[in-house]
Amino acid sequence: MATESMLKFVGVGQQYPAKRDASARAEDFREIADRYGNPAAEEQSARCSQCGVPYCSVHCPLHNHIPDWLRLTAEGRLREAYELSNATSTMPEICGRICPQDRLCEGNCVIEFSGHGAVTIGSIEKYITDTAWEEGWVEPLVPGRARGQSVGVIGAGPAGLSAAEYLRVAGYEVHVYDRHDRAGGLLTYGIPGFKLEKHVVTRRVERLKAGGIVFHEGFEVGRDASLDDLRAKHDAILIATGVYKARAIAAPGVGASGVVEALDYLTASNRKGFGDDVPAFDDGSLNAAGKNVVVIGGGDTAMDCVRTAVRQGAKSVKCLYRRDRANMPGSQREVANAEEEGVEFVWLSAPQAFDGTEKVAGVRAQRMRLGAPDASGRRAPEAEPDGDFRVEADLVIKALGFDAEDLPGMFGAPELGVTRWGTLRVDHQNMMTSLEGVFAAGDIVRGASLVVWAIRDGRDVSERMHAWLKAKVAGERKAA
Repeated sequence: MATESMLKFVGVGQQYPAKRDASARAEDFREIADRYGNPAAEEQSARCSQCGVPYCSVHCPLHNHIPDWLRLTAEGRLREAYELSNATSTMPEICGRICPQDRLCEGNCVIEFSGHGAVTIGSIEKYITDTAWEEGWVEPLVPGRARGQSVGVIGAGPAGLSAAEYLRVAGYEVHVYDRHDRAGGLLTYGIPGFKLEKHVVTRRVERLKAGGIVFHEGFEVGRDASLDDLRAKHDAILIATGVYKARAIAAPGVGASGVVEALDYLTASNRKGFGDDVPAFDDGSLNAAGKNVVVIGGGDTAMDCVRTAVRQGAKSVKCLYRRDRANMPGSQREVANAEEEGVEFVWLSAPQAFDGTEKVAGVRAQRMRLGAPDASGRRAPEAEPDGDFRVEADLVIKALGFDAEDLPGMFGAPELGVTRWGTLRVDHQNMMTSLEGVFAAGDIVRGASLVVWAIRDGRDVSERMHAWLKAKVAGERKAA
């Protein structure tokens, strides 16, 4: 099909896959929209302007070849589109589902700037790879020629899984250690099924296992082995644990029963979806059914919590955030989805205390206003005089983000260098920590961030590790 099949953004309007009715989707944890049919995907891909400077690719952390696979899709060359999409990403269908495209590729689309509405890049990316799985185009992971060296990866989240795949293809024996009983990290236990159905993650993990990557699930470094033990076993180590320490709220009553951490809440819900026995869910501690729920925070984790609470049958769901809608860190699309599903947002509000004797009964909060910009450039929230108010709550979920755990203490490795934020200190040229042969990537280095950045870091660190391991062999041969 010729180039004139493109540039249809003037005559063809932007159209995302249809979302299910809000009342229907609030009844289950299925993804809220189906994917395109083939004609619709081709038509939406043909809206790409094929601009000379593809800002969509520039603003994608993976620098995906977006205009090229859009053109191939528009021309009906879907298998080629998949192969090109897969060339830069180990998980394109996952990024298509959970990336905040409105802040990355689509938010920087040239035709978005012209007022025609961005190309629906994420939905097309999801369509391409889901079709590839169905058609059998996703090939098995084929290990490279064996190098006689092994790598240990600590953490089976997106950074660890991506690095493990690239290193296995390069010919290394790869062992992945994770404290959970299923691989995937936050992809498995942190993100709800209505954004990322779990079979999408499971099939990726199964492909890695079939390719000879050995998974040690339920394995906790510091309990089952020290970091030194793993260093002695492997030629190189990658730490890709992510950040899991919940940020605290300093307010009276915060320790009351019914005030819970976001990740505990989401993990319980996801485990229930797998059919696991979850006592804290079954006894109501981590179940929103019939309760007045208040979620504190304005990021994507907070959006996951409010929308999960709706699906669990909460009596009411409110989200308290100290800034306004325009200044919230979470995806605006997720806010819109939550509002459609019945969530009430209480903007410019901050918790001051939690009421209740044996159990939380309400949140005392303060109205806020935005003052002068802070060090980050965002306008800092300030308390409004006489702005006190109260919200009833039977369940309060704290979703204020995550910090790094004390890995040197947990791993029995006090010499492991950290920054003042607790993240691992690395040499950014080779991504190695203060310990020779121990590398780090993902959120444990950059702080809480996006899945797409974790995948990028996994790709980058695999290249650095490969170079270091080759140099190590060369050095040993020279010494011999």
